[in-house]
Amino acid sequence: MGPFVAFGRWLRRNLVVICGLLTLGYLLLPNVVVTVFSFNKPKGRFNYSWQEFSTDAWQDPCGVADMCGSLSISLRIAFLATLGATVLGTMIAFALVRYRFRARGAVSSLIFLPMAMPEVVMAASLLTLFLNMGAQLGFWTVLIAHVMFCLSFVVTAVKARVMSMDPRLEQAAQDLYAGPVQTFLRVTLPIAAPGIAAGALLAFALSFDDFIITNFNAGSTVTFPMFVWGSAQRGTPVQINVIGTAMFLIAVVLVLAGMLIGRRRAKRAG
Repeated sequence: MGPFVAFGRWLRRNLVVICGLLTLGYLLLPNVVVTVFSFNKPKGRFNYSWQEFSTDAWQDPCGVADMCGSLSISLRIAFLATLGATVLGTMIAFALVRYRFRARGAVSSLIFLPMAMPEVVMAASLLTLFLNMGAQLGFWTVLIAHVMFCLSFVVTAVKARVMSMDPRLEQAAQDLYAGPVQTFLRVTLPIAAPGIAAGALLAFALSFDDFIITNFNAGSTVTFPMFVWGSAQRGTPVQINVIGTAMFLIAVVLVLAGMLIGRRRAKRAG
């Protein structure tokens, strides 16, 4: 019974870590499959079964017609939507936390509606709005729609960070004769930066990945998710897996870089 008792104790001590690793593996499994099949050389139109190892798709990621064009559109929309949602969301978050005004609670509740509302409902509502306004569906309608639904996520991330900030740090800066602008740039913004960065990364990922709202309001504009959906009807090119793998690796590098920067700052502060 000795080995079993020891194993049981070890399992109880590390159960949380084991469950976390299993959950992480489950979440990363689709990314592993995408990465593996980016090196596949299918014999037919569909890249669903392994045939042989090849790096042809990595050597020519834009070998499929219009794919890189749709990728460029998605990146531009995601960048602009992230910029707009981050700026507006940061200001809204500070206003909701730092200021008292009428209907503050109602505004705070309304901000979360896009997060709770089904995407198809929001997509149809935005389409109705654009059609009633006489707007031509295309790049700009997609951008406006993306800013609107990304805004809630940015506000949530930044608001959580602002609520945890110690106002005495800003008061100390003011006691040391720092002006409002200097206090904001030297004290407030660096402290709020992790929340702002988290909101921006989340907004970029959501905008780049969105299909339902984009499909309703895109008109003739084809984004990368729409291109992937259309390609799946005819045959999935390996280059789609290449782009997906590259985006995943870039995201991992950004997260690791953020963690390293945070640790260095913590060591300097300690």
